[in-house]
Amino acid sequence: MEKEQKIAPFLWFNGNLEEALNLYTSVFKNTKIIFANRAGNKIINAKFQLEGVEFMALDGGPAYAFNPAISFFVNCDTQDEVDELWDKLIANGGAPNRCGWLRDKFGVSWQIIPQALGQLLNDPNPAKAKKVMDAMLQMDKIEIQKLKDAYAEA
Repeated sequence: MEKEQKIAPFLWFNGNLEEALNLYTSVFKNTKIIFANRAGNKIINAKFQLEGVEFMALDGGPAYAFNPAISFFVNCDTQDEVDELWDKLIANGGAPNRCGWLRDKFGVSWQIIPQALGQLLNDPNPAKAKKVMDAMLQMDKIEIQKLKDAYAEA
């Protein structure tokens, strides 16, 4: 028997949990709905996995709303992965934000970040790292080639 994840994010949705489950399981490749309990024709709570991370969710109504104080950091290998996740998560009502952050149509904040960003920012040469940081601060969606170009300029 697989050991349950000890700590899991718990997400509170407002009448749209089923729609959120459908979006998230279509955006990420490694997904699984562990359970989805219905009351009538509406999913009221669920447990699901995205890329091996378990989430709990409740369709709790309008009492609470998401805000950017909590976000989900997604470590991406390639620009294609950044582009795909970015486009799917902002589709149909989401919104881009600065430095790789976005808000999906449900108000959940995500950081879609290529591994290259961390590698370039952690360069031992502070001038190179600063150029990369300055380039990133000008971006919404992170573009690896622009980061590499800034790195090469230093």
